[in-house]
Amino acid sequence: MENNAQESFFFSHPWLVAAIAGITYSLLPLIRALLHPLREVPGPLSARFTRLWYLRAVNKGDFEKTNINLHKAYGPIVRIAPGQYSIDDPEAIRTIYSHSSSFVKAPWYLASSNPNPVSRDLFTDVDPRRHGVNRRKVASLYSMTSLVQMESCVTECTAVLMERLEEFAASGQSFNLQQWMQFYAFDAIGLITVNKRFGFLDSGKDQDGLIAALHSYLVYAAHVGIFNEFHSLLTRILSWLPAGGIAHLVAFASQQISEGQNMFTAKDSNDLSDPFLKKLLAIHSQDPEKISKADIFTTCITNIGAGSDSTSISLTAILYNLCKHQNVYQKLREEVELAETEGRLSVPEITFHEAQALPYLQACIKEGLRLYPATGLPLARVVPKGGATLCGKYFPEGEIVGINAWVSNRNKTVFGDDADSYRPERWLENPTKVSAMERNFLSFGAGARTCIGKNISLMEMGKLIPALIRRFDFELIDSGAEVTTQNVWFVKQLDIQCRVRLRHT
Repeated sequence: MENNAQESFFFSHPWLVAAIAGITYSLLPLIRALLHPLREVPGPLSARFTRLWYLRAVNKGDFEKTNINLHKAYGPIVRIAPGQYSIDDPEAIRTIYSHSSSFVKAPWYLASSNPNPVSRDLFTDVDPRRHGVNRRKVASLYSMTSLVQMESCVTECTAVLMERLEEFAASGQSFNLQQWMQFYAFDAIGLITVNKRFGFLDSGKDQDGLIAALHSYLVYAAHVGIFNEFHSLLTRILSWLPAGGIAHLVAFASQQISEGQNMFTAKDSNDLSDPFLKKLLAIHSQDPEKISKADIFTTCITNIGAGSDSTSISLTAILYNLCKHQNVYQKLREEVELAETEGRLSVPEITFHEAQALPYLQACIKEGLRLYPATGLPLARVVPKGGATLCGKYFPEGEIVGINAWVSNRNKTVFGDDADSYRPERWLENPTKVSAMERNFLSFGAGARTCIGKNISLMEMGKLIPALIRRFDFELIDSGAEVTTQNVWFVKQLDIQCRVRLRHT
C-alpha cells in the first residue's frame, strides 16, 4: 500500500519527476569532476565542467597567448575542458607525436572535414592507417627533390611581387605586409598546383573572395571543432545558405581542376616541373586505383586551402622581426651581400639550394617560425588504449591531450631563458642544444602528421626573403607597436603597415 501511494504521488506530480531528473542531470558534470582520476589537474574552474570555457577562450581570438599564460600559472599540465588537457613538456612531445605513437588525432579535427565518410583528407583523417595509405600515394610529390623542379613557379611569383613592391617604393605608399605575403603565397601555390596564378599579385585584391572564404572556414572549424558532434547537422544547415567558407573553396577548386583537365593531356608526365594536377592526372591515367579522381580533388583543394595562410603568416613573422631587430636585418644583409660578391648567389634570382647554404638566413627563418608558428591551438590527440603517463601523471585512455606550438616553442628549458626573444644566433651555437631544439620544434607539427606541405613553404621562404633583403629596405610604419593577431587555428597577423625603399636599380 505504501509503495502504491508513493508511485501515485510521483505520477500525479510529473513536474516533480522532471525537476528531480533535471537536477540529477545538471549534477552529473559535478559528480564526474569530483570522481575523475585527474581531478587534481589545475586549470580554470569552469573548464572542469563544460567545454564552453574553451569555446569562449578560442572565440576571443588570442588563445595562443592564453595558453602560454595558463602554463605560467598552473604548470606543465593544464585542464582546458572536461577530459582535455594542454601539455608543456619536451618528453611528452616524443610520447604523443612520434612516428611510432599510438595517439590518434582528436575529434576536434572532424569539424574541418567533409562529413561524407567517403571523403578523407590528410589533415582531418583521424584513422592513422588510412592516413598512412593516402599520404604515401602523394608523398613523392611533396618531397624536396620533386619540388625544387618546380622552383620556377616561386621565381615567377617573386618577380611579380618585386614589381609590385617597386611600385610601392616609387609612390611611397604604405601597404599591409601580411596581405601581400598572402597574395604571393596564394599565387605561388596556384602555379605549383594547377599551373595558374590566381591573380592576387596582379590585382592587389582578394580574388573571388577566396581569402575571406578561407577565413570563414577557419573560424567555423576552430569553434565547431570544440563541439564537433554538431558538425554534420551544421553542415546540412549551411548547405541551404548561399555558398561561402569551405563550399566556396570547393567550388573554386573544382573549377580549377576542370579547366586543368581540359588543358593537360592524359599522357604520361615525364617533366618533373609539371604542376601537381598534371602529375596526378598522369598517375590516374596509368593506374586509376592508385590515384582516384577523389584523390586528385582532395590533393588540389588541400594545397589551395592550406598553402597560403601558413606560408604568408611565416613570411610576415620573419620580415616583421627583421624590421624590429635592425642588427639582425643588417647581419643578414651582410651575409647575402658577401655570398653575392663571392659568386655564390645567382642573379637576378637566388636559387633554393643557394639559399640553403646561407646559415644566418636559415637561422632567421627558423627563429621566425619558432616565435610565431602558424597554428595556435593545441595539436589534440586521444590517449590510446591502456592509458599513458605524461609529465609523471597517468592519463586514462580516451582523455584528450595536446601541445600548442606557441607553448612548446617557447619552453625555456629547451630554448633558453631568452626563449621569448627573437635571436637567430641560438640556432648557430651549441650543436647538442640545437639538436634538442630541433626535436622540440613544433611549427610544422611532428611525426607522421607533420605538415605535408612543409617543403613548399620552406622553398618559398628560402627564395623570397634573401631576394627582398637584397633589393629593398623595409620600414614598419609604427615600429614601436606590437603585432596584433587573430587566432582561428591559424594565427594571422592583422594590418602590419610597411614602406619599402629600393636599395639599387
